[in-house]
Parts: sequence; C-alpha cells; structure tokens
Amino acid sequence: MISNHKKRYQYLATRSLVIQAIRDFFTQKSYLEVETPIRTPKIIPEAHIDPVLTEECYLQASPELYMKRLLSKGFKKIFQICKCFRKNERGVHHLPELTMLEWYAKDDTYRDLMDQCQALIKFIAAQLGLENQIKYQGKIINLDKQWQKITVEQAFKDFADKTLETALKDNIFDETLSFQIEPALGNKTPAFLYDYPASLASLSKLRNDNHKYSQRFEFYMAGIELANGFTELTDPAEQKLRFEKENHIRILNNLHPIDLPDRFLKDLETMPDCAGIALGIDRLVMILCNTASIDDVVAFTPEDL
Repeated sequence: MISNHKKRYQYLATRSLVIQAIRDFFTQKSYLEVETPIRTPKIIPEAHIDPVLTEECYLQASPELYMKRLLSKGFKKIFQICKCFRKNERGVHHLPELTMLEWYAKDDTYRDLMDQCQALIKFIAAQLGLENQIKYQGKIINLDKQWQKITVEQAFKDFADKTLETALKDNIFDETLSFQIEPALGNKTPAFLYDYPASLASLSKLRNDNHKYSQRFEFYMAGIELANGFTELTDPAEQKLRFEKENHIRILNNLHPIDLPDRFLKDLETMPDCAGIALGIDRLVMILCNTASIDDVVAFTPEDL
C-alpha cells in the first residue's frame, strides 16, 4: 500500500509534468507566454464573485483584462499560467487560491478554442503515457472517440426536469446546471456545453445568426467543469452595459458595486476579433491523477498554511 506521503509526491510530480506539457504545447504553436499583474486596482465586476482585497487593490480572479489589453496592443497569440483568487470558494473541487491557464488568439472563435482544447488534452495525455484514455473514479474517458458537443438548450431538454426558459425565468439556471446537467457531461468522452443564453454571455459575443445565444462554452470531464471559453466581445459600449448590469445584481444582493475597468474599456476599442479561454489546472491534474479531492494535487491547502 502506497503511503500518503508517496501519493502526494506522485501527484505533485504529475502536476509538474502537466504544466511542462502545457508550456510545450503552446510554445510549439508559436504562442508567447506572458505574465501580467495579479494585484490590480481594477477588476471585472461579477455578480456572484466577491473579490479579494489587498490594501487599495484586488487580487485577480482572472488575468483576462490585462491579456486582452495586450491583444489590443498588437499581440496575436498569448498564454499564461498564473494564480487566481476567489473569496469564500472552498470544497473538494474548489480552492480560494487556484492555478489557471488562459490563452487568447487573434481571429479565433469559440469553435477554434474547442479544437485547441481537444488537442491540448490529447497532447498532455500522450506526454503522461495515458494511451488516449483517462481513468477517473471508476469512469473511462475515451479521447479517441468523437467528443460530446451539446448546446445548453439541448442539455436542458435531455437532462433537466425543466426547460431552459423556465430555469432562467425562475432564476435557477445555475442550480439546475450544477445538479442535473453537469453530472451527465464528459463521462465517456470529454464534453463541450456551448451556446449559452445571451443573458449569461459574460464577456462573449452573441451569435451572429441568433442573438438569443452567445458564443460561449464550458468544457467538462467526468461531470466536472474545467474551462470556460468564448469569442470575445469587442464592443466597449456593450461591454460597459454588461458590467453595469453585473453591478446592479451585486447591489440587489447587498454587495458593493465595483468600479468599472476604464482602461480596459478604452483598449477594447482597438482589440481585434479574438477568442480566449480559462482552464483550471488544479482540477485537470486532479482528474489526471484519479483522485477525488483537489487538495491532493496542491503542495499546501489553505488549512495547512
């Protein structure tokens, strides 16, 4: 029987290999690795994420504002591995300090990101010698078969006890997604849940042919969400309206509004058409190590500090 100490060493060794594989994948595809500030005076106003304050600044929940500002200044293909912070997030799949991979590319769309995500996971699996299948908690996830792709609307029809329209109207979209839909995703092959309703577009463009839906997807393996990607919104006026809407929801929930990131909105005026995605490295390593808890794949948990 392997001791807990040896297991932890094996998990952290796998984590190191995964991060190295990520860097190899993107550098081979001519992406530039960048570093942007994790401590910043302005962040994205998000209705349901309370930011972590440090003196007069925030700790980032994502590096996307600064990465997009780099795109607006002429960078074409960039990626970053960095620390992000989410207040009051803790659980078997959640850490208040997490490690995120984000990448962005000029002229790409969310469909390009799906292809890149698939290629990345296959590349990492090959580097780990997993032979195109990942075993996780009794499930065998096949990387060679056609990956699951399903729209949000269809997922509600297939797996939920209510329609998408009802879930949105009754403000139970997240609850229904978490408890009824997510467990059905990515169990035989990895899965992409795409075309989120426009009201949940976040920072993504709406579909050109149908403004009811956004060019946004989430990526799943074994029922666990690993990534969130979209074709980026490049309209500063529309983006400002969305930020203001998020602040309005914060106020309704007795949370303080967050000052708008004015320099980002200004740089959005010159940002090219592009797409970007955020992928949680801790969760990915957890699945690749076949362990049920995210605590096993980090050197220190918050409780150990």
